[in-house]
Amino acid sequence: MTSGTLRTILIVGAAVAAVSVAACKKADDSANNSAAAASSDANAAMASANTATNEAMSATNAAANASATAPMNATNAP
Repeated sequence: MTSGTLRTILIVGAAVAAVSVAACKKADDSANNSAAAASSDANAAMASANTATNEAMSATNAAANASATAPMNATNAP
């Protein structure tokens, strides 16, 4: 083999290694971005669930207050 052939093989090998490293690096970023998006979606879902729970508790309290002040039947009205 000549030095030109060895140099070509070395350059091609370095290019393949660089492409491989770049491909692995992009996959990691994509996985991190996907995980961050999933976490954000989970946080939004939890916030919605908390809001729904708070609204349900408010409705329960309002119903309890309304039933406590309502007469049992029409004959009990003052």
